[in-house]
Amino acid sequence: MEQRRLGRTDIFVSSLSLGTMTFGEQNTEAEGHAQLDLALERGINLFDAAELYPIPPKAETQGRTEEIIGTWMKARGNRDKIVLATKVVGRSENTWFRDGGVTAKLTRAHVEEAVNKNLKRLGTDYIDLYQLHWPDRNVSGFGSNPTIWTDPAPCDDETPIEETLAALGDLVKAGKIRQVGLSNESAWGTMRFLAVAEKMGLPRVVSIQNAYSLVNRTFETALAEIAHREQVGLLAYSALAQGYLTGKYRNGALPAGARKTLFDRLQRYEKPGAEPAINAYLDLAAELGLAPSQLALAFALSRPFMTSVILGATSLAQLEHDLGALDVTITAEIEGRINTLFQHHGSPCP
Repeated sequence: MEQRRLGRTDIFVSSLSLGTMTFGEQNTEAEGHAQLDLALERGINLFDAAELYPIPPKAETQGRTEEIIGTWMKARGNRDKIVLATKVVGRSENTWFRDGGVTAKLTRAHVEEAVNKNLKRLGTDYIDLYQLHWPDRNVSGFGSNPTIWTDPAPCDDETPIEETLAALGDLVKAGKIRQVGLSNESAWGTMRFLAVAEKMGLPRVVSIQNAYSLVNRTFETALAEIAHREQVGLLAYSALAQGYLTGKYRNGALPAGARKTLFDRLQRYEKPGAEPAINAYLDLAAELGLAPSQLALAFALSRPFMTSVILGATSLAQLEHDLGALDVTITAEIEGRINTLFQHHGSPCP
């Protein structure tokens, strides 16, 4: 497993990482532990969670994912062998995250409360990478990378980036977190965090966790240059378009136990133009004699701005299959064919 530098730090992370948002909902504690064991055995050292998880978010399950990771680390005694990443929610009307049943924000008090709860659930005294799950401010689209611009009205009580980053800086000084990252962030937001860090002597963000896949390459429009020049590498989620690029939902199929079948929350990958684009990449994989999921993951891995591609699985068989992407090489010919399809279909699933 290739190890890649996390930002400008001395931390190196595996090029594939394990996402855990199914732990506590689709996966039991034992199944989560088994996935974590397999991933670590195969060379993955970066494990990604969030206070929001598992998905779909519910008050009665919120935080269960972190608890499962915590019991695994305690049972295995392997905290020093992994890079542990988790997140604090951005502005949210869901009131179960914070004491007092209030709207969650990225104020100093809320960030400090969140970190302390993260640490307790995880059963550790430090987090390697602490990420802002989404911005406090209103943004144009959840992923902040829409292909159609809308002008979001600013919040009346928007938390300044300076306040959030200063709170994170104090948490770094306290030893509770090591590095800071962003998620679902825009090019403007990323550069503002970098500018504030330089001006105020605060922690420099080291990564950005955004969606990236064959059907969502919006990261390349502006953020890729930032990632390259500022060493704020991408931690890509949904590289398989939440399962659509595996082919399992083709022609309206609804496999038992699949996320769409259970929760019907995949509208991001059901927009106009999505189906023909997805089918074009599935057909290309067939022509190349490759598993479509491995083609999609290998393409993401090959991007020069990529730090790590986050895998999500609900079974060991799925995880093993996805790890096979490491054996797929994106040649110049394959990249050319992918780019030709992209010229026709663009990013229908931002």
